[in-house]
Amino acid sequence: MNREEHFRKLECMYLAAPVNEYYAPTIHISRGEAQVSIQVRPEFFHAAGAVHGVVYFKLLDDSSFFAANSHVEDVFVLTVSYNLYFIRPVSKGVMTATGKVVQASQRLIIAESVIHDSNGKEVGRGSGTFMPSSTSLSEEIGYK
Repeated sequence: MNREEHFRKLECMYLAAPVNEYYAPTIHISRGEAQVSIQVRPEFFHAAGAVHGVVYFKLLDDSSFFAANSHVEDVFVLTVSYNLYFIRPVSKGVMTATGKVVQASQRLIIAESVIHDSNGKEVGRGSGTFMPSSTSLSEEIGYK
């Protein structure tokens, strides 16, 4: 299998996850990088009328995770830890996170991600560590 095929299969796996039926994200994966976007909806708001932190975390973790998994072609990676920063609130438009691998070894991958709003302003930032799991990338988990 070539790298492009691996990236497209990871995208299919991501979109097939039941949680994504609710968030309706888009994703694009390349070597060491992944971009995830979500259209802001009022259902994502906390009581003060802006996007809840859970959406920030989802965008940051998902984009970093798939940037990391672009380096691993046989198994699903796992998030070991994640640190995030909320920079500014968002209440409309599209939020887009771009994750990039900054360090990779056989046992541990470090990736960072930044979220921008529709105006190109940085609204969140995070970094995580990821490691290969024992779960094979297979059709059973949507990798097809």
